[in-house]
Amino acid sequence: MRKTLYTLFTAGLLLLSNACDNGFADINTNPNVPNTVTPNLLLPNIIRSTVNENMSVAWGIGNLVVQHTAKIQFVNEDRYLWGEQNGIWNTMYNTMRDVDNLHRIASESEPVQKNYQGIALVLKSWMFSLITDAYGDVPYSEATKAREGNFFPKFDTQEEIYAGILRDLAEANNLLSTANEPVTGDILYGGNVTRWKKLANSLRVRYLMRISNRRNVAADLQAIVGNPTQNPIFENNTDNAALRYEPTVPNQFPLYTSRVGSVDEIRLSKTLADRLIALNDPRIRVFARPTVATANTANPQWVGVPNALDDNAALQFNGGAQNISRIGPAFYIDGFGTPTEADRDIARGIVMTYAELQFTLAEAAQKNLLAGGTTAQTHYENGIRASFDFYRTAMPAGYLTQPGVAFAADQALQLIGTQKWIAMFFSGLEAWFDWRRTGIPTITPGPSNLNSNRVPVRFLYPSSAFNLNRTALDVAITRQGPNDINTPVWWDK
Repeated sequence: MRKTLYTLFTAGLLLLSNACDNGFADINTNPNVPNTVTPNLLLPNIIRSTVNENMSVAWGIGNLVVQHTAKIQFVNEDRYLWGEQNGIWNTMYNTMRDVDNLHRIASESEPVQKNYQGIALVLKSWMFSLITDAYGDVPYSEATKAREGNFFPKFDTQEEIYAGILRDLAEANNLLSTANEPVTGDILYGGNVTRWKKLANSLRVRYLMRISNRRNVAADLQAIVGNPTQNPIFENNTDNAALRYEPTVPNQFPLYTSRVGSVDEIRLSKTLADRLIALNDPRIRVFARPTVATANTANPQWVGVPNALDDNAALQFNGGAQNISRIGPAFYIDGFGTPTEADRDIARGIVMTYAELQFTLAEAAQKNLLAGGTTAQTHYENGIRASFDFYRTAMPAGYLTQPGVAFAADQALQLIGTQKWIAMFFSGLEAWFDWRRTGIPTITPGPSNLNSNRVPVRFLYPSSAFNLNRTALDVAITRQGPNDINTPVWWDK
């Protein structure tokens, strides 16, 4: 009897189990959520999150350290009391997993999706350049390998990282083709594969010059510039890798929702203001507003504040905040005006521009790293014109021939570097990276700086790296030098 009851009970459980399972998968599957990820779903967030972080770090550190802007309140960053700056590290490594997935999915597709492979390699290269240029030696070859069981990646040398970046960009150039699959989900270039190809090669020029103080890059540069059919580069501003922001989320200007007080404490730097005023350069009207005290008068004035003043001195400079220029209307923030269509073409998330490329080629030509072809002066003047055009500002007659701008061989590198610095306003950390390599223009730490009159040359490693991967990090620090904002990275030594 007991056996019979047990048999009946078991059968009942099996019946109940089968009944409960009937349709379970259908009922609990959301038809509006994809079960598999495709490249076009990954790509928008990869671009958005990384470009937005680059824009945010321009606001918080990049513009300040190269003295495009300065602070009048809460001035620690301007005085080099940085502490940890983890935004680039966290955002780029977190997003790198999606880049890795993008490349893997494209590689495993039938047929292989070569354009997505190439785009993944371009984004990976740019992202790793930001990480290594900000911190130095970092995880690279073993990064994003947790799926394979590697939870403690080694820190590669920056020299090794740059070799990998340049290899990946060369491979991307070979992969990207209009003959391959169409690209969707591309909020940067709208699926224009040719422009991605130009970006890959333009970045190769940037990174070759970045390491040019450490090795001879002439042959590699010539191979790119001398063969535009195989290795196309930016030809004008339409090729710019600059994300155009939309009025609403998710592709909204990343600082638009910042509170007004946080925006108001950032002002035009005296270093940039004095240079632009001396050159009668109308780009100052894009970068900054006239002071409140003079805005509606017959004689509006643009006034910058010195960097690295203490709180009291900064707030009281030139008689107070009403007499110091705020950032320009194009870099729109709620509370300071509604963005126009023209503003949205200026306040863009910059990866690289045609103007930057032209200044970089001008430097290379002046240093005899390019054989024949366009002269340094032509590249230099092309860069200036491109910058004015990007900022939708008419270049004054005679601007290129006035003292301080007119090309002169004995001053060429200084002129090129200065105009490049002006053109790279709000370009993330790129102006800082370039200044560290060239020392142009002269940037003098402000009077109340807290770094012994030195401009920082790197970020501190995050505490998370010490907590989670201490052994590998210690090897990197021993090799590179103290974990200090004054320890130069490999290409800067």
